[in-house]
Amino acid sequence: MGKGKSDHPKDVKRKEKDKMQLKRNIGYFDGVSFIIGSIVGAGIFVSPMGVLKHSLLNVGVALTIWTASGLVSLMGSLCYAELGTALPFSGGEYSHIKRGLGSLPAFMFIWTSTFTKPASNAARALLFAEYATQPFYGICPAPEVLKKCLALAVLWSLGILNGRSVKMAAWVQTVFTLLKMMALSVIAIGGIVLLIGRRKESLARFEDAFGSEIPNASQVAEAFFQGLYAYGGWWSLNYMAEEMKNPSRNIPLTVMTAVPAVIVFYLLVNISYLTVLTPKEIVSSVAVAVTWADRVIPSVAWIIPLSVAVSIFGALNSSMFTLGRLSYAGSQSGHLPVLISMLNVHSCTPAPAMIFSTTIASIFIIPSDLIMLTNYFGFSAWLMIGLTCASLIVLRYREPHLHRPYKVFLPIPFVMVAMSFFLVLAPIVWSPNLQYVYAFLFMLGSLIVYLPFIHFKLHFAFLDKITCHLQLLLEVSPADGSAEGKCE
Repeated sequence: MGKGKSDHPKDVKRKEKDKMQLKRNIGYFDGVSFIIGSIVGAGIFVSPMGVLKHSLLNVGVALTIWTASGLVSLMGSLCYAELGTALPFSGGEYSHIKRGLGSLPAFMFIWTSTFTKPASNAARALLFAEYATQPFYGICPAPEVLKKCLALAVLWSLGILNGRSVKMAAWVQTVFTLLKMMALSVIAIGGIVLLIGRRKESLARFEDAFGSEIPNASQVAEAFFQGLYAYGGWWSLNYMAEEMKNPSRNIPLTVMTAVPAVIVFYLLVNISYLTVLTPKEIVSSVAVAVTWADRVIPSVAWIIPLSVAVSIFGALNSSMFTLGRLSYAGSQSGHLPVLISMLNVHSCTPAPAMIFSTTIASIFIIPSDLIMLTNYFGFSAWLMIGLTCASLIVLRYREPHLHRPYKVFLPIPFVMVAMSFFLVLAPIVWSPNLQYVYAFLFMLGSLIVYLPFIHFKLHFAFLDKITCHLQLLLEVSPADGSAEGKCE
């Protein structure tokens, strides 16, 4: 029997290209931009004082904690690199927890993330609006209505961008990451130049770095919390594993480039701050980078507030991109409405998932007090990291023959699981608060939805009609179907 025309290799390749699925548009440099863009937000510009404050102004301890926090983040990202290369699916931790630990923990993750991650995006959008409007109002506070309107405009602009084109979203991310790294380079190089100038008072801070009071164990842990918070976002690449070109090679390579680069920049920037400002001045400063600029480059000090706004914008773009992929993956698994896993027939982007996550973030902006509640969900992020690393360990033993292009040294995920559960329990034990109880109850509340709708598959027919109408309106189609329009 001869081959039919449809079996010709070119025809097969064309059919694959025309499938409704996420396209592999994200390369190595895009991946590096997304990770660095996710980690570097406003924190390093505005409030590195947290680590120094809890280190009791001990310069040596503070720099050690910055390094240790970076190394923990690197260990975590290497664990995620193994999972991302072995299971290159959208959804990050959600997909890995579902594969390793089952449907219920994965649903609990997406239930909590649907609340906390959009709230985090809303907080970023409001912070961007704060910095973007302040130059026009000087010492006076900008009107709240203006800030909220600008925050909503930024959210929806990025939501539409990410919903229309992955390539454009990746391009925006690369540009804004380069801009923020240029700003950090100005601070880092400026500090090195001043330090080489051998200013005696600056050198003295580093010559006797551990000379002042040494913090106790609980204070070191508090400083460690602050450091780890500044490195938050290292997990973002796994949310786009399905769209990475050559994920087996690019995911580990991207992680091993981006996270060490951030560690080096964070250390250099902190050394620069300490070269120009005393530890007391850093702790008392509202925005350390702005104070630094006023001292070192007063004529162009306006660059730094602008850089903070640019940095927040880049971090928000990355966060919205990854959140859209989480909603998409959850819907594909049946944990969210089916419409959310559909792709635009023209661009093959998860447009409904972007609309869903952007709408929730917009709701949080309107009564911004709600964002304060999410502070008590901070422990949930580390709980999910612990469960993800536990999934890696489970899969190593349960699926030993799973193809793993990259394998992390096995003790590392055990260390990450132990550290994650310490970071979950420590704030609750040290500063017990009723809000933590509410946060736990909210997470357990996922069972009320999970049992009838996921486990027992309760379904309402009228929802199918709504889905059909929205599908026509948004011009979307289920993934893996046949594309009417040619995808990018």
